[in-house]
Amino acid sequence: MYSPKYLDLLKQGELAKRVEKLKSKLESCTICPHKCHVNRQEKEVGFCKSSNKINISSYGPHFGEERCLVGESGSGTIFFTNCVLKCVYCQNYQISQEGYGVNISERRLASIMLKLQKKGCLNINLVSPTQYIPQIVSAIYIGARKGLNLPIVYNTGGYESLETLKLLDNIIDIYMPDFKYSNNELGEKYSGVVDYYKTATKALTEMHRQVGSLQLENNIAYQGLLIRHLVLPNRINDTNKILSFIFQNLSKDTAINIMSQYRPAYKSYQLSKLNRGVTYDEYLEVVKQAKEIGLSNVI
Repeated sequence: MYSPKYLDLLKQGELAKRVEKLKSKLESCTICPHKCHVNRQEKEVGFCKSSNKINISSYGPHFGEERCLVGESGSGTIFFTNCVLKCVYCQNYQISQEGYGVNISERRLASIMLKLQKKGCLNINLVSPTQYIPQIVSAIYIGARKGLNLPIVYNTGGYESLETLKLLDNIIDIYMPDFKYSNNELGEKYSGVVDYYKTATKALTEMHRQVGSLQLENNIAYQGLLIRHLVLPNRINDTNKILSFIFQNLSKDTAINIMSQYRPAYKSYQLSKLNRGVTYDEYLEVVKQAKEIGLSNVI
């Protein structure tokens, strides 16, 4: 039976040290690639609008994720408020952009993780966690001391600091990043960041180094990398470049979920290239590209 590696870090005293290192980054915040250098310990806020307080919108067993994360009892999902991206088509914009949620303490977050474990959830699924990494790792530390032993899923938009990711080595069991865009220009236009492709490719490479390809036991994932790619309408993305990067720089058996559920939301109604859903042909074209490139684990 799989045992999360953060339990080994706990025994070695390393998990407590990681908490200290991560929290020190809040004093002149460099948690994400924006590197706003605001003092979040003094409740200053930068791009993500997050202070030193954790803010969540909801939590509970979730059955809408990939089957390998859900099983019969669900993924223990915690939705964090705010975001390091400003995607114009975000379907959860009330949470990510408008700050809908409530403040909780690190101890409360730890108790939520333990509650989800008690309910029989297969993992702890952190949705949009980037801006709260120090507080989350502190909660994992508190929870692990009280019996938390579920794999941790890091469910992110893919825009991550390499330095911060390295401090998550052996804490995160399953990385589940988006790989949104094939160039930096699209990232700036649709998500408000100037270096998305450059940053995401480095982040995905580091994630793969840490956890490798997705590993399953009885059809349930317990460790590895699972990439999501949302197909956008009007073929605005060079998906061949995205898929080729995965094949050439990660592994041909990297799990990738090619997602068809794009629909206009938030500000995308105002943009001619994004104001409709994805057609069946547009979606199948990307699936076909993935198979022709040689990717063998396409969901």
